[in-house]
Amino acid sequence: MKRRALLLSAAGLPLAAALLFLSLLAGPFAAPLRAATPDVPADTIRQPRPLDVEALLNDPQAPNTGNPKGDVTIVAFFDYNCGYCRKSMPALEKLVAEDGNIRLVYKDWPILSKGSVTAAQLALAAGYQEKYVAAHKALMKVPGNASTERMSEALADAGIDRKQLAKDLKTHAADIGALLGRNNDQAEALGLPGTPVYLVGPYKVAAALDYEGFKQVVQDARERAAGR
Repeated sequence: MKRRALLLSAAGLPLAAALLFLSLLAGPFAAPLRAATPDVPADTIRQPRPLDVEALLNDPQAPNTGNPKGDVTIVAFFDYNCGYCRKSMPALEKLVAEDGNIRLVYKDWPILSKGSVTAAQLALAAGYQEKYVAAHKALMKVPGNASTERMSEALADAGIDRKQLAKDLKTHAADIGALLGRNNDQAEALGLPGTPVYLVGPYKVAAALDYEGFKQVVQDARERAAGR
């Protein structure tokens, strides 16, 4: 894929921002080296844990959709309070549904606010009702930094049992927290700059793409896998 073409397909991003945040790498699973700042000793800087590629792609607790045997896996790191995430995710999910041969792995990475953490916890708790995707789509439509009550109402409107949700939040709090911790470790190991980031096969895309942008990078991933 031409870098210029992908930059131009980054929906909602000015060219300068796209140039700053877009990265297409042949090997996105290599964590960058972190140098010490002049006034901070190197041994006091927290180093990211080594990336567990198997956990990144196949964590049994990480929600996923699409074709479980798809020829392309997309790993999406996002935050519910990220406007670019809310803008680009529907285009990605539309492509996954229409393509039929893509597996999409959701990585809740709540880094923007306390409300982001609450939203991620609610969405993951809804997964115990087998309704993570419904919760995810509902929360993506809620205005940023909404109250917990507003988010809960949106989930109820999406068909999620609020009493069961509250129970699952409490019962599975440790598991939900552990999953969010693993997601964060993976993001740090990858050196992600923020949200959204989409790992599409061998490519790392840190930009809010539109439908055609996602379609093009999936095509590039397939061509790369075929050796073309």
